[in-house]
Amino acid sequence: MKAIVNVGLKKGVLDDQGKAINHALGTLGFKDLISDVRVGKQIIIELNSDDENSAKIEVTKMCEKLLANTVIEDYTIEIVG
Repeated sequence: MKAIVNVGLKKGVLDDQGKAINHALGTLGFKDLISDVRVGKQIIIELNSDDENSAKIEVTKMCEKLLANTVIEDYTIEIVG
């Protein structure tokens, strides 16, 4: 079983990387296709568990303690197979 954790800045938090990518894509001719770009990170964790519910609880603890800065970042967790 694995956990896929997506972490990104909360709405309203300035995303300098996202702004830079948005600008670069605009100069490459994609200006009319995009309205905003936000940059985040994805963490994939191989788990030694067969219980999806307890795995999600433990991964949530990981996010709260280390993987996400919950003051400025949101996260989602997906448990797969």
